[in-house]
Amino acid sequence: MYDAIVVGARCAGAPTAMLLARKGYRVLLVDKATFPSDVVNGYYVQQLGSAQLKRWGLLETLQASNCPPLRTLTFDFGAFVLSGTPPPVDDVAEGYAPRRTVLDKILVDAAVNAGAELREECTLHDLVWDGERVTGIRARTKGGTLVTEHTRVVIGADGTHSLVARLMQAPTYNTKPALTCWYAGHWSGVPTNGVEFYLRERRALIACYTNDGLTVVLTGWPHDEFHAFRTDIDGNYFKTVALVPSLADRIRSGKRAERFVGTAETANFFRKPYGPGWALVGDAGYHKDPATAQGISDSFRDAELLTEAIDAGFSARQPLEEALAEYERQRNAAVLPMYEFTCQLANLAEPPSREMQQLLAALRGNQAETNRFLGAWAGTVPVSEFFAPENVQRIMNG
Repeated sequence: MYDAIVVGARCAGAPTAMLLARKGYRVLLVDKATFPSDVVNGYYVQQLGSAQLKRWGLLETLQASNCPPLRTLTFDFGAFVLSGTPPPVDDVAEGYAPRRTVLDKILVDAAVNAGAELREECTLHDLVWDGERVTGIRARTKGGTLVTEHTRVVIGADGTHSLVARLMQAPTYNTKPALTCWYAGHWSGVPTNGVEFYLRERRALIACYTNDGLTVVLTGWPHDEFHAFRTDIDGNYFKTVALVPSLADRIRSGKRAERFVGTAETANFFRKPYGPGWALVGDAGYHKDPATAQGISDSFRDAELLTEAIDAGFSARQPLEEALAEYERQRNAAVLPMYEFTCQLANLAEPPSREMQQLLAALRGNQAETNRFLGAWAGTVPVSEFFAPENVQRIMNG
């Protein structure tokens, strides 16, 4: 019998398995994929995520993967540009944009090295119950065999379409409509300066370096135009890039390394992340638009919060249900201001509000506050602090 079975071995599941195993728990980590393998997800690690990797002893491994550090952020609104460096967190000033083939493998290896048992090509089929309490999983192995494993807690780290959440009918709340869709291309010979973020009418673009000398360039459209984009992926990608002539020139001088990949999986929701014998972590429990690139850092933070809650319950420092309720409270308190800011930024169908336009205009020429605005996007400056009415008014007054 395991202390914990974690379903899903990527940016939320592998760290949760690693942290629990480091505390001495017997952990089974299962995933339908093998590693390394890719997913069509954003892969920017904000400074908060980099600081978490540093605490876990994994940042040097990422740095050694030929993934350059990204220190500068540039927001180009067309009429004007804001550029600077977000304030650091725990002396970490760099973000990174590793390929998921690289990052997820680092995390999975760390879980295994900590003592977790890994089963790849193992697909969740059903949960096992004792009354209303989840006590295990039934999963299908690579060879097609249906196996049953028992545990004290099943942790769903299986993404926005979490089967664990669906089987437990986990309630969702604070939902908002999906706002964007994205197509990404990977290029060689395309130089960038840190992370470049371009906002145009009903369109967005993001460009930065990733592994092995490649540059990822993402194009964003309103979610309701996803099917229109798919009718001519190449043509629509290049039409979007053409909205930024300086970026288009660089791409014309480069070489496309891979086919374009896209996603419209940009739902915005919270789920209740626990119940008798089960819990959710990462995108399975909470998800928002990728416009602020917070997903990986959120998953890392929630892995730590959930691990501490489970440990508090298992060690009898606190009733487990009480500890898991506190996990949900801490998660929501940490993310709700960023959730609202992200949904505002991601609404490509409407221009920024008059108040936001006035604030952005007031930031021009004020480098210190520009850096703090960029820190709000990066997560190193609390959104609620930067956008507090008294702070906004102070900036507007010059």
